[in-house]
Amino acid sequence: MNIGIKDVLKRIRPFFIIYLVLLSCCLLVKLLFTKDDIYFAINTRHTDFLDSIEPYITDLGNGWTIVALSALFTLYSYRIALLTITTFLVTSLAVQVAKFIFDAPRPKLYFKDQLSKLHFVKGVEILSHNSFPSGHTLTAFATGVLITYLVKNKGWSVVLILYGVMVGFSRIYLSEHFFEDVVGGSVLGVFLAIFWIRFLDSRKFLHTPGWNKGLIFKS
Repeated sequence: MNIGIKDVLKRIRPFFIIYLVLLSCCLLVKLLFTKDDIYFAINTRHTDFLDSIEPYITDLGNGWTIVALSALFTLYSYRIALLTITTFLVTSLAVQVAKFIFDAPRPKLYFKDQLSKLHFVKGVEILSHNSFPSGHTLTAFATGVLITYLVKNKGWSVVLILYGVMVGFSRIYLSEHFFEDVVGGSVLGVFLAIFWIRFLDSRKFLHTPGWNKGLIFKS
């Protein structure tokens, strides 16, 4: 089965258009404000409610969440399960390579001389290194691309974009990343997912009856 980049983009068109608009807005924000300004604009506007929910929202971009989702998909379709887990693995490998190359400091280290200005949520482990790009954000947006590609109702694009934005916001709010890390992670996640889906879903074996059934649903 020959699936090209144009075919993938056609199937994720609503998601991709919304994402490009969002990305343009992010680039405009970056042009107008400094790295420090954007970080503190988010991190200092904390509330007890946000402190209580943001750790859970950030976990939605955690690798174990995607592993669990992939396991769930095996009940319905081995093809979908394979696409999900491999998209996660490929994008995660890429983000780890990027983190190693850039070796950027996270807010805790970057602002080490003014830690009193930073808001930390109790119980959240705060890292210091490998800030760029954000792996959680990459995972959220890559998963959003994949699910949009798979579902018939493309109205889910709005929910999936919101999912990615919420995870990205949580990473800054929790002092784990900067705005630039989140934007970079989203870009890497979206485009790597597109290319990986194009590559893997073009394999003929994935479209055979055996791969289009699951542990429960056999048809």
